[in-house]
Amino acid sequence: MTKKIILSESAPAAIGPYSQAVAINGALYVSGQIAISVLEAGGDIEAETHQVLKNIGYILQEAGYDYADVVKCSIFVKDMNHFAEINQVYAQYFSVNPPARETVEVARLPKDVRVEISCIAHK
Repeated sequence: MTKKIILSESAPAAIGPYSQAVAINGALYVSGQIAISVLEAGGDIEAETHQVLKNIGYILQEAGYDYADVVKCSIFVKDMNHFAEINQVYAQYFSVNPPARETVEVARLPKDVRVEISCIAHK
C-alpha cells in the first residue's frame, strides 16, 4: 500500500503544498485543476473549462489512466449561471458512462478563476 506522487510536466505545477495527484491501491486522486492562463488571456468559461479538463487529462495520462477511468468529479464554480456552458464542455470529455459528480457554487476560487475540477479515477 505505497502511495505514488504523480507529476505531469504538461499540467500546471501545484500552487501550494500539495501534489497534482496521488495514486494508491488502484485509485488516483487528482487535485483540483484550474486554468489561470486562459483566464489571464481573456478566454470565456468554455475555454477555461476545456483547459481544466485537458489538465486533468495530462495528469491521468501521466499516471496511466484516462477519462474512462474517472469515477467521481467535483466541480467548483464561481457563478452557477455558467452551469450550462460548463456542462456542455464537460460532456465532451465524459460522454459515455459519466462519473458521479457534484457542482458547487463558491464565493471565490484560487487565483480568481471561474471553475475548478478535481476527480478520482480507479482501475
